[in-house]
Order: sequence, then C-alpha cells, then structure tokens
Amino acid sequence: MDTIRTILYVLYIALVAATSVVIVFDRREPAKALAWIIVVALIPVAGLALYVLFGRNHRKEKLFNRKEIRDLEHIERLSGKQLRSLQNRQSLQLPEVLVNQEIITLLLNNNKALLTVRNRVELLIDGQATFEAIIAALEGAKESIHLEYYIFENDAIGSRIGETLMRKAAEGVEVRLIYDDVGSWSLSRRYVQRMRRAGVDVRCFMPVVFPWLTSRVNYRNHRKIVVVDGRVGFTGGLNVADRYLVSGGRKRWHDTHLRIEGDAVMMLQTIFVTDWFFVGGRPQLDDSKYFPRHDVEDFLPMQIASSGPDSDWASIMQSYFSAITKARRHIYISSPYFMPDNAILTAIKVASLSGIDVRLLIPGSSDHKIVYWATCSYISELLAAGVKVYRYRRGFNHSKIIMIDGRLSSVGTANMDVRSFEDNFETSAFIYDPTLTAQLEELFLDDLRHSSRINAKRWNSRPVLRRFVEAFSSLFSPLL
Repeated sequence: MDTIRTILYVLYIALVAATSVVIVFDRREPAKALAWIIVVALIPVAGLALYVLFGRNHRKEKLFNRKEIRDLEHIERLSGKQLRSLQNRQSLQLPEVLVNQEIITLLLNNNKALLTVRNRVELLIDGQATFEAIIAALEGAKESIHLEYYIFENDAIGSRIGETLMRKAAEGVEVRLIYDDVGSWSLSRRYVQRMRRAGVDVRCFMPVVFPWLTSRVNYRNHRKIVVVDGRVGFTGGLNVADRYLVSGGRKRWHDTHLRIEGDAVMMLQTIFVTDWFFVGGRPQLDDSKYFPRHDVEDFLPMQIASSGPDSDWASIMQSYFSAITKARRHIYISSPYFMPDNAILTAIKVASLSGIDVRLLIPGSSDHKIVYWATCSYISELLAAGVKVYRYRRGFNHSKIIMIDGRLSSVGTANMDVRSFEDNFETSAFIYDPTLTAQLEELFLDDLRHSSRINAKRWNSRPVLRRFVEAFSSLFSPLL
C-alpha cells in the first residue's frame, strides 16, 4: 500500500512539475500562469486536460497564423486600392486627426488598420432599431450580402433574417454567412442545410469536432459584421437571437451597434474576406463589386481594428491602453464583462489617481454568474483608486464602449476582458469624431441615471461569503 501511495505521489509531483514548466515557457501573464499551475496542482489530471483544451498560448505558437492569406496577391492589391482611396493629406492635418495621431499610428502599426475619413455613421441603440436597420439593408441588396456572427440562432429574429437571406439568394444576390460553432450551438443543422439548398453559402468557423477539440474550442469568432453590396456595414454588440430584442423588465437587453457607410465599410469587408478564406471559402472576393466607389462626403475619421490569436499583437487591448493613458479629462467605459489584464487595470487606476474622471458601467446582473462575480472582485481596488463604478439597473447592459475626453470613442465586439484581448477574434470601430463621441457620451450619462453608483463603505461591508466567492472567482478569472 505504501509503495502504491509513493508511486502515485511521485507521478503527481512529476505531472505538476512538467505541466508547470510548459506553462512557464508559454510566457503568458504571471497571474494567468499561476492560476493554471494552481488548477493543475489541485486537480492534476483534470487540470492538465483543461489546460490542453483552454490554456495553450496559441498567439505564440502561431496556430492560427494567417500571414499566407495576407500575402495572397489579391489581398495585396486590395490593400493598395484602399491606401490610394484615402482622401488628400490635407485632411490628415485636421484637429480631429492630429489630437488622436498616436493611437492612429499605433493601429496602423499593430493592425494595419487604415485611417478612413469619408464616413457616415448612425448609432443604433438596442435590438429593435438594429435589426430593423439590418433587415432594411438586406432587403435592398443588389450584388452581395456578407454576414459574420458569434451567435446566430434560428429563433424568430434569426428565422426572419434567414428567410431574407434565402429570398435574396433566389433573386441572384451572392449571400455568404459565417457563424461560430461554439456561439451558435443551438443553430439547427437542418436550418443550415435549408439555407445552403436555397443558395446561401454558409460556413462554420472552426467546427469543434473531436479529435481537433484541443486546438479549436477556446478560440472563437466573436465578431458581428454585416456588409451589404460593399456599401453599407454594421458592427457592434448585438448577435442574432431573440434575447437581444427583449425591451422591458429585468431581462431587458441594452446594447449599441453602428450602421456605417463610406470608406470604413471597405475595412469591414476586408475582415470578412480574410475570415472567409480562413473558413475555406475560395471565390475571388477582390472584385471591384465588393469594394465599390461611394458618394459619401461626410468627414468622419475612423479606423476598423481587428484582433485575435492570429495576429502578432493584441491590437485592441493595446489601443485601449494607449487611449486610457493619453486621457486628460475623463474616461467613460461600458463593458458587460470586466476582467481586464494587469496593464489595462493599472492604466485605469493610475488615470483615476491622477485626477481624471473615470467612470465604469457594469451590469447590475449578468447572464453569466461566475463572470459577474469575477467582475465584482475588481470593484474594491477600483473604488480605492477613486474610480466611479456604476451598476446598470434597467436590464442587462451589453454595450462595449469606451469614450475619452470627448475626442475619441470605440464601439465594437470586444469586452474589457482577457478573453476578448487574447483569445477571441474581435472587431472594434475607433471613432475620432467629437460629434459622434458626444452622442455616445450623452447616452452613457443617461445610462448612469438608470444605474446605481457603488458606495465604497457599503461595498466593503458586504458579507464575507460573498467576498470569498468573488475572490475565488478572481483567482480563476484569467481562465474564464
């Protein structure tokens, strides 16, 4: 018996030690590495399995390296067309651009996100306005429809959109749809086959099929993109599901989306084209009909940034960090899931301690309890640094927005958490227009009127059990 116990103990030590070495050499954040080592030490066999499934640093391993796609001749030609399409350099000397020059340069270097200046953008608040605008654009399609969603369900709104897609395909419009296999678990395969038979080219992003599970389940396409005829684009927080349409009660879904016309639509189209090749699509999508000329004359500078485990840099996280550290007056952040890495958390606290008005809006309740508890674990140190933290009380706030000094704003798919920064394929629009940023700030301040500000004294006197649950969730938050 003693011999068996000794053997098991030696195997345990060897397993934990070997796995710890692998984790350390993965060169991830120390907090994340330590969390995984603790998991493996506490539950060695299951912990090792979880690490293999969810923990590997594939940005370092280049598992999703798509440089060969970027180097394809048609992508290179497309980049050249977009560069030549930028307006004369006089526009680059305007105040809206000069005041944001550093973050614009950062996104050009870490993401090749071209600055576009001739754009028209409409804010869409909540599901009803967003879906009606999307369906109206789909109905007006003449040449092509491209959609890319994390969640696409064949419930009432999903079926309505799906029927529209099938009808447009029957009219001769090229219709392409990418859905994420994990986010769209409930999407009926029978419905997918029906769309395919109707002429809609439907592709699944990284299907999770054993034995390829280990390299795919943790890295998901969280983007929400619609491009119609290369002229109208949509992106933001809303997926395609009925729950995004709930407009009253505790389950009310509050969200923000963008309808875009102009130069920036080409960037959304480029992201879709690249993802289309990634999922096995082979048609030549560099034809001019996918990137047509437009007649938008409005001056609204913006960049469309993308990030994911296929990119060399965590570009969206770096851009948030740059924006926060450059703030001089105020920082407004709305995020449904707030589990930042150390860089972002430190930047926020330093900004507040420096006298900048930092306000953070999180949900009062969440659709993911563990994630909500992990979010709550950050509140005490934020309050200690003087950050004003609010909990939204009129339903679930899913908006992913950041606004800096009235000069810069970002609306997109990325949450203020490590998963969005490192593991998910995301898209965010960085907007350098004071008028649109002022609209977003006004909406944000209105949301604060439907929220409760957290009082530090009352917060720090909450029950010990609650604090333990939050602390425990915080310990494992790098894994979520």
